[in-house]
Amino acid sequence: MEQPFSSSKVTVVFLYAVEYFDPHDVYKLLAPGLIPRLPLRDLNWQSHAGPLRSINTLHIELLPSGADCSNIFTPLSSPNPKGASSTDVANQPARDDGFQTATIAGRGGSSDQVDSTLRPPAGPGKERRHQIPGLRRTPYLKVLLIRCDDNDTYKSTTKAEIKEWIKVNTPPAQGKSGAENHDAFEWLIIHVVLPNTVAATQPRTTGKVPDSSDVSKTATLKWRGSSTSLLEKLRTDFNGSGKGAVDRIRQIRIGVNDVPYSMLPRVVPAVPTGYRETEQDSEAAWADLIGKFKELILSSFDTRVTQYEEDIKERDAQRSLPGWNFCTFFILKEGLARGFESVGLVEDALVGYDELSVGLDTIIQEQAGAGSAEAHGGALLPYTPDLKETAQKALSEIAGGTLEFEEEEAVDLQSGEKQKLDYSESIPITSSKKTYRELILANNVSLFDFRCYIFARQISLLLRLGNAWSTREELVAKLKEQQDMVPRGVAAKTPVPKLNEEQENLLQLAEICKRTLEFVPAISTVMREDIIAAIMSAKKHEEEDGVKPVLDSMLSEVVDNMVSSFAFSVAQQILAQTSTKALPIPPSTLNDAHDQKTSIPDPKTTTHPARTTSLHGQGTQRPPLSPGFPSGRLPGSIDSPATSSFQKAGLEELAARRAELYALSRNILEECGKKRGWSDGWSSVPTVGEAGIVDMEEIGLDDDDDDDDDAEKTKPAARETAEVLHTSVAGVGTTLLRTALDNKDDFYRLYETLTDKALRHYTVAHHLHSVQACMADLAVLKFHLEEYKDAAYYFYRVIPFFGESSWALLELSMLVMYARCLKKLNKLDDYVNQALRQLLCKAAAAERDRLQQKSRFRNTLTSATQYPEASAITGFLADLISVSASLEKDVRIPLTSLCCDLALDGPPFYDEGQDSFSLFLDFHSLLVDEFEADSVSIRITSKTAGGSREIWLQTEKPVTIRPGPNKVRVQSTTMMAGTFEVDQVRLSSEKVLLHYERDPNQPVDKGIASLKNPQVAVYQRASGLDVRLSGTKDLQLDKKKSLDLELSTGWNAVKTCEIKIRSATGGLRLVMSEAEVIGSTQATKAEGGTFKFGAIPANSSVKVRFPFTVEHDLLDVAVRAEVTYSTERGSFTFFKTSSVPISLAVEVNVQDIFKHNALFSRFAVSSASSSPLRLFKSELLGSKVFDTHFGHSPSQPVLIFPKQPTSLLYKITRKHGVAIGPKTNKTLYLKLYYSVLQEEIEALFEKTIVADLEDSPMREYAKLIVSKVLAVVQAHLSEHELEKAALLGELQTSFLGHVNWESHFAGLGSASNTQQQKSGTSSPASSSSSSSSSSGEDISSATLAGFMTAFFTNHPFLPLPHPESIPEPNTIVIPVDVPPVAIVHTADLRVSSSQPPVVNGTDASDGSPTFVINQLLPTTLHLKWTRMWDTDLSTSSLSQDLEFGYEITAPGDSWLLGGRRKGHFVIPAVDDDDAEEKLSSTAETEAEIPVVLVPLREGYLPWPGVEIREVRAGGENGNGTGENSPVVHVAGGVHCETDYRNLGETVEVVGDRGRVTVSLDVSDGGGDRGGPMVLECEGGGGGLGGLLLRLRMRGDVVTSRGRFRYGYYS
Repeated sequence: MEQPFSSSKVTVVFLYAVEYFDPHDVYKLLAPGLIPRLPLRDLNWQSHAGPLRSINTLHIELLPSGADCSNIFTPLSSPNPKGASSTDVANQPARDDGFQTATIAGRGGSSDQVDSTLRPPAGPGKERRHQIPGLRRTPYLKVLLIRCDDNDTYKSTTKAEIKEWIKVNTPPAQGKSGAENHDAFEWLIIHVVLPNTVAATQPRTTGKVPDSSDVSKTATLKWRGSSTSLLEKLRTDFNGSGKGAVDRIRQIRIGVNDVPYSMLPRVVPAVPTGYRETEQDSEAAWADLIGKFKELILSSFDTRVTQYEEDIKERDAQRSLPGWNFCTFFILKEGLARGFESVGLVEDALVGYDELSVGLDTIIQEQAGAGSAEAHGGALLPYTPDLKETAQKALSEIAGGTLEFEEEEAVDLQSGEKQKLDYSESIPITSSKKTYRELILANNVSLFDFRCYIFARQISLLLRLGNAWSTREELVAKLKEQQDMVPRGVAAKTPVPKLNEEQENLLQLAEICKRTLEFVPAISTVMREDIIAAIMSAKKHEEEDGVKPVLDSMLSEVVDNMVSSFAFSVAQQILAQTSTKALPIPPSTLNDAHDQKTSIPDPKTTTHPARTTSLHGQGTQRPPLSPGFPSGRLPGSIDSPATSSFQKAGLEELAARRAELYALSRNILEECGKKRGWSDGWSSVPTVGEAGIVDMEEIGLDDDDDDDDDAEKTKPAARETAEVLHTSVAGVGTTLLRTALDNKDDFYRLYETLTDKALRHYTVAHHLHSVQACMADLAVLKFHLEEYKDAAYYFYRVIPFFGESSWALLELSMLVMYARCLKKLNKLDDYVNQALRQLLCKAAAAERDRLQQKSRFRNTLTSATQYPEASAITGFLADLISVSASLEKDVRIPLTSLCCDLALDGPPFYDEGQDSFSLFLDFHSLLVDEFEADSVSIRITSKTAGGSREIWLQTEKPVTIRPGPNKVRVQSTTMMAGTFEVDQVRLSSEKVLLHYERDPNQPVDKGIASLKNPQVAVYQRASGLDVRLSGTKDLQLDKKKSLDLELSTGWNAVKTCEIKIRSATGGLRLVMSEAEVIGSTQATKAEGGTFKFGAIPANSSVKVRFPFTVEHDLLDVAVRAEVTYSTERGSFTFFKTSSVPISLAVEVNVQDIFKHNALFSRFAVSSASSSPLRLFKSELLGSKVFDTHFGHSPSQPVLIFPKQPTSLLYKITRKHGVAIGPKTNKTLYLKLYYSVLQEEIEALFEKTIVADLEDSPMREYAKLIVSKVLAVVQAHLSEHELEKAALLGELQTSFLGHVNWESHFAGLGSASNTQQQKSGTSSPASSSSSSSSSSGEDISSATLAGFMTAFFTNHPFLPLPHPESIPEPNTIVIPVDVPPVAIVHTADLRVSSSQPPVVNGTDASDGSPTFVINQLLPTTLHLKWTRMWDTDLSTSSLSQDLEFGYEITAPGDSWLLGGRRKGHFVIPAVDDDDAEEKLSSTAETEAEIPVVLVPLREGYLPWPGVEIREVRAGGENGNGTGENSPVVHVAGGVHCETDYRNLGETVEVVGDRGRVTVSLDVSDGGGDRGGPMVLECEGGGGGLGGLLLRLRMRGDVVTSRGRFRYGYYS
């Protein structure tokens, strides 16, 4: 099965892989070509317990034999340094572990540097192996560099030298022991060939050999007379002869330009071979060498790993045996981990250290459970000596004098120069801080050191996996060091290979921070126990009891300082090591004052590398404080950074973990500051929810009075000691922390810096809650330090978040502090609009929540919610009102933020004797203070088709608003009938405006903040002022239509009145310039639709008539009337928008029939709507030119139904002797007197309802009831009901019986509400107005619905009014124009009187003459004309002759025409002298044209038609025109009409038959030939004689003359 493929990236790892032996000093020639080809790339190693591992890059070290390993990371002065002396080597402790992990010497920041004391001794002899394989360090590959110029030299010296080297440096046999496998290595011989030598002229092989490693074949080849090349000799002698022998020989040829002149051979070989090394051959040789390096190094590595894994498995199996030691096991397993690290398998190395960390925890737990350390892995040191020494120095520093410890010298702190404490370093976590591995191996390590070492190694590996900046810098330095090792002057210096800019792995860096956050708390506990154990061991022999309490306090302080210092240092170290440019950290939010250099260093300048970023080029600008609080995401610099389309993996997680490290550092600083009395401000935050909590004191339970006296005596000393302890920095070794604790200013400066850094990192991580928490900390701190400007800036940005996150009490506390800041800064506008406004709103919200919780069932097991105390909020409202008076703009606050339970109490209350009404507003004040409202107003609106309408109601005087329930009465003197909804409520006090606004379309009772019962139904009382709009009864279509607006004063004795009339329909234009006032009362001033009147008595009316025009056809128009009037009780306003139909109720169509002397017009009158009409009378009014004539008028009105129009026929004749001029009136007018049945029915309902309400308490509701009933009637009255009522003369009211009338009167109050009003449950504000309330206030919607039910019960039928009782029917005058016709022709076909009489027996009762088929009928076409109907002077043709052509046409199957079927005739012009006499034709000018007609078929045939057309110049007929046409043509020619007298007449044509024999026997003929047949026919001799029918039939025969049975009839 194929193994999965794995890849491991190599970071800064240099493997001590190659040890070269250079007896001939040729390394300096090989190095220029070898170094640039390093590191090794693309290595693949098959793991024994996992998938294939890919090593992309492996950096190796090339060290000369016998070199000092301590200098492998420093430049060497020579490529062949001299071997170290035995003295120096003897002084070096063993360090080799078989694997090498690289560090940079002299760089304290590296966490993986191995101490130099572990290096094994090196000398000319064979080095001694360490008993622990994990501590040995040996090369993976040993390389012998030889120079052999010819075969003779090889035979004489070189061959023996190689054999000696192999004997000394390689194992004696192939099989190695387990111990030797820990040091497994491979060896290689590189033959360096110089130019101008015999070896340079030899080819690499003497023949084509398939495998250069095949020694048996190579040995038989000869070159130039049995001569073999040096390369082949080397392979033959040293590669071995086995089947699996490894090729260990490589040859590199140096170019002539790469050899110094001093080393270049002077003698050229005498026998040239002609062989020359090409560039391709050279590159192939180098590639072969690099490939062999990789092969041999991986082979050695695999052997070592195999042996380590076997040893670890064996040691782990011995865990339960006595004498098993965890420290020895740790060193062994760490050797394997370091081996993985050395070849770039850092992930495997990290897994090894993680397993060792878990193993250490397991051992400690087992030892703690068993109580015996020796039996479970070996005992560790009970404490760390370094920590003990540091703690003792710190205790001496606190004591201020000399303290003596066991087996220690006295520490004198009062000597001349203060000693510098050296118990802390800038990088506390590093593997090179101590000789950890020696201490672990010797079981001389404490738990604290053990954990620190493991964590340091883990961090080192994670930094490499994360490609941190420190590892990249070390790699560049090492590559430069390798390059510098190439000798100068040998060849041109090769530039240092540039590393690819690989991005950091942010997920690995985040993992470092995460592990640090877990490590710091754990190591702090271990460190605390370590220090206490160390000090307690030193005080075992002390017996001074009086000093012991003070000394314990000192110890506690020292332990706290040391642990805090160590934890702080670890956090700062990790922050420095994980810093990266990939984090787009936004700019600081601190003010510019913090940018100045002070005595305390900035943490980023001490432990962090200086970084710059281009992601935020613009500086942060603070937003203005004048607008309201921002909502949602915060503005300014802490907003989320601009996100690009690509977000690097792990960026947010790294930012979050680094932010937590900054927060950890700040918390450590905060705890240290609390001991010195330096608060972060939270302890002094004003509390609004804990006013009743009393501070408690701690009392002892011991009743011993003597102890109390002793305690009193020791109090001053204890206070003095505590003060010294709290201000001491003994044990604080971190310079940054020590400087911050030196004074208060530095402390707060560092606190701000750390908080700001955490805030900015949380911003990048998108942890908005943490961002807000940090900002709140800065705000509270600034407030505590009385830096009110900065505090206000932070409060402005952080308060909205806590409000949205339901931190009500904390938000209130911040608002109190924010208000104090703004007041201190004298920013009154912000103080009022932001601080106090928000503070009162939030306090009210808490009170609302308290009321809700109080009204709900709450589980007693749950904890009660805390609410702010009233005393904490008292006084802010008065401050808000007083300060707002000095502001320029009003302070607007939502009413629902300070009040709840807004509702209207009942329907409107109407005042008696005046047109005004009132509403009562109920609400619950959530404020803790009462205040006086200057005014309370309500706006009610109604949206109709004509636009929105609104009414404002307001209090008459100031009202005191108290905490809790309130009832306020608002009144309006504006009347406007309709259904309204409250959309605005306003309470104003000084410049504070509490407003409530709602959308009238939103559902009611939605949420606690909505207004309950917002609907208001305002009706118009019958006795009040009213405006009525109607159309005029007399309508003339050729004039502008007019509307009548009638004003009724009602009970109002009006002093002054002003009427404004406006259009409320689009496209409607009121012609107010032609308006007139009808009646005795005239306007004092009329201008532009505004009419002003003086005094108008009560119960009187004024009518204004005004014309109007419309831009397009409309069915209805609406007019808005606004009446402003004054009476003795004040000024009032009345609004009303009325709509009236303007569409015509009558439709009239006319049909004109022109005759020679008269015009007959037929008028078809029909209803334009679904309602029938009553036509009382009709008139066609004549003009100066025409007279009209009508028959007898009907005695009763005519009912006209929509589908049954009536016809009116009028005869129009022209008056004689009347000349037509340009201004002669020729128009006729049709005047109709009519009434619309639906209007009669509506008037009948109104009259009946008003009569029934006359003596009822509901009489004031008459207009309301009538308007609702008429609306329902219009909607439900069907066409069928109208037709039935017109026919029966009465209307059945049953079609309205199913209507729910109570819903139509909604808003007038229910019966329960009315009863409550009667019982007097209103507030004092409403009781004062009860005396002025209308007497009808107890009427409810149910009462009106009951009246309607009774009305329809009492009136099942409503008789329609008699036509005679209608006083003034509607009239409509329609202009009728007589169409001008130039010529009216009369054509008549007359059969000659010489024709024989009709056949006897012919029935001529229908008036049709009878003729026989094919009979010749001599006929005369008589043509006459008249010009009397040519009344249009603009198109008149009287002065010109007109030529016309006639044509007789008939169907070809009906008539055969003969004679002059076509012809022309001319009508002469009319002179002005005798115009009237020549308008019509005379006998002289009439035409008689003979023609012959022959009928061709039987039946009733219509007469042939006659067409008369104008003949124009050029021979064109019809509508054609010619250039020489003398006639002025209109629309293509003169208009002529033809009166064809024969139109509609027929001729009866019969056949000429005397005798016909017909067979009716269906059986004759048989088969399919049966049926009636004509057997014989005889002519009639040219006349119509008798007709004989011979019938042969069976059965009865039915004919048109009856039934016949078996006979013949004629």
